[in-house]
Amino acid sequence: MADAPPRFHVGVLDGPLDPAAWLAEISPRDHTGAVVTFSGYCRGEGGRITALELEHYPGMAEAEMQRIAEAAMARWPLDGVLAVHRTGVVAVGEPIVLVAAGSAHRDAAFEAARFVMDFLKTDAPFWKREHLADGTKGEWIEAKSADDAARARWA
Repeated sequence: MADAPPRFHVGVLDGPLDPAAWLAEISPRDHTGAVVTFSGYCRGEGGRITALELEHYPGMAEAEMQRIAEAAMARWPLDGVLAVHRTGVVAVGEPIVLVAAGSAHRDAAFEAARFVMDFLKTDAPFWKREHLADGTKGEWIEAKSADDAARARWA
């Protein structure tokens, strides 16, 4: 029996993200030995914020996410890749992003999931702004050099 082609799914949601439901998109196959997942959540920053507001560049964000997923699939022998990102106002404790990679072996799955997340942080056009505990909105959050350094290790 021929191997099924790798699966990937990328998407941007303007509503709640249910990681468990989305993981069905990358359910293991007969030869899958590992599925690595990363779920990113909105942090409260010690009670300083109540939510994050996320915006994206429609069409461009999805295209970039697809390019990143395809790059991961070209780099490692994967059964599938999943990348789903929230937009809108995300309350503290709610998921913002879900990345998953499936492969016959754990090393490829771990590396691919990390690769996808590192590139999402730097290349996908998403913007974040804090909603502060005092009811005001903070500034849009600047890119972090640590994210650029994480991405650079894949060059």
